[in-house]
Amino acid sequence: MTKTRLEAFSDGVIAIIITIMVLEMKAPHEPTLAGLAPLAPVFVSYVLSFVYVAIYWNNHHHLLHAAQHVSGPILWANTLLLFWLSLIPFVTAWMGENHFATIPVALYGLVLLCAASSYYLLVQSLLAHHGKDSTLARAIGSDLKGKLSLLIYLVAIAVALIHPWVAGGLYALVALIWLIPDRRIEKALSDAKQ
Repeated sequence: MTKTRLEAFSDGVIAIIITIMVLEMKAPHEPTLAGLAPLAPVFVSYVLSFVYVAIYWNNHHHLLHAAQHVSGPILWANTLLLFWLSLIPFVTAWMGENHFATIPVALYGLVLLCAASSYYLLVQSLLAHHGKDSTLARAIGSDLKGKLSLLIYLVAIAVALIHPWVAGGLYALVALIWLIPDRRIEKALSDAKQ
């Protein structure tokens, strides 16, 4: 199967996720800067989640660019990823509205862990479909960043039960790790053309 519909559907769902997140931010009733202060946790959670969704969109784009075609299991793995990403607006709003309270921060981490696990499953499905000698397999390599992210999420969820702001910092750390451009797929595609 071609990958065009999968890419279009994924892009549409991710655009809706971002739209829902921004609509959750309510303007204060006071026309002063002091009126914005209570919204700080909501804004911080929105920024963190926006960065996460952007990272997923960017990596998903690169991943599918390296893929030649898709199969049924790949479609389901992608749908599972989109399911977990679609929960980000809910946990973002809950965490922000409750000023980074313990349970919302832990649940936020659980959703991030499940999204990362789903992305890992999508990668593995694509690798199984394309083969271990494919350009995609060479580009993914050992996927150290992906495995490290899963470990940090597990630690952060446990830490959230004691120090939710520290857990929030760990979630931000994972985002920073992924903000550093990952050129593996671009390099592998470029090398394959030569």
